Amino acid sequence: MTKLTGLRVRRLSLPLRVPYKLAFGPVTAFDTIIVDVAGDDGSAGIGEATILTGYTSETIDGCWQTVCRLAETVLGLDADAAKDALSVHHPEAPFSVTALVTAIEMMQGHTLLQTTPNTRVPLLATLNATEEAEIIREVQAHADAGYTTIKVKIGWDVADDLARTRFIQSCLPPGVRIRVDGNQGYSRNEGIAYASQIEPVGIELLEQPCHMDDWDAAKAVAAVSNVPFMLDESIYGPDEIERAAELGNVSYVKLKLMKAGSLDNLAAQLRLIRTLGMTPVLGNGVASDLGCWMEACVAGALIDNAGEMNGFLKPVTPLFREPLKVTDGAVMLPSMVPSFGEIGAFMKDIHSLGGL
Repeated sequence: MTKLTGLRVRRLSLPLRVPYKLAFGPVTAFDTIIVDVAGDDGSAGIGEATILTGYTSETIDGCWQTVCRLAETVLGLDADAAKDALSVHHPEAPFSVTALVTAIEMMQGHTLLQTTPNTRVPLLATLNATEEAEIIREVQAHADAGYTTIKVKIGWDVADDLARTRFIQSCLPPGVRIRVDGNQGYSRNEGIAYASQIEPVGIELLEQPCHMDDWDAAKAVAAVSNVPFMLDESIYGPDEIERAAELGNVSYVKLKLMKAGSLDNLAAQLRLIRTLGMTPVLGNGVASDLGCWMEACVAGALIDNAGEMNGFLKPVTPLFREPLKVTDGAVMLPSMVPSFGEIGAFMKDIHSLGGL
């Protein structure tokens, strides 16, 4: 059994090309933790956690401290024992645990990361424009680039959001539809007002308009929504997936690897969603090349709709030496594990243990 002989934890700040506009404020840089692990047989793996305030109770400072502390507790353990020891901490530190465990899973040669050459995973595009003329140009540019699904952010003012949604619907090219994401920005009554007034033409789904902990609001909005309803931030594992199914009127459930704790957990949860009669969606718009590549590998095997793992397109500089390629609205996966380029310019902290 492979033993962990080296761990390195690196903290990065990755500036974005343009601010990523969310209901709880614009994001201008990704706060990212990268974990490297090495085994006594020469194997190695890497994992990621990118912390988004408002999406998880973990903070970047807390995640950094937790990952460094947990790394010290598993150095010298065999890989499976290390994963078991780390999983105990998943409920209170899911992003931190995922970074460590997925690095170990890669070191062990997880089958979901072993893709065939030129595996094609369709992505969605993100609409950043707010002015009508710019919306028209950006929507057409996405369509011309081969995207058939576009993410539209709402969650600010219901009347303004409805008007903007209707305008976007009016200028969608044939074959292009939108996912409308509330990012927890609405109250219960606001969510009901928006969901009951939108027209379904060109809309694939409405995503998480109310706070992640307000399940009563989710049930009320889903019951009146004119379009299929999806939960995202509310979902952390099997318990929440089952609760979503029990609500009724929840058609989609979105997962992110960073919350799942491991690749194995993620795959099991995607299958559970289908078993319970809902459709899984996968992907993280706030992740670097590494997290997005891992999710795209999983999506290539287990997902049949547009992936949301497009965070790697947002930073100014890619982390991978050979950047992930997007062709005709899809990311093309390399047949081997990508390698990092020069990331020293983004380094804020580094913590190393053992022989790495």
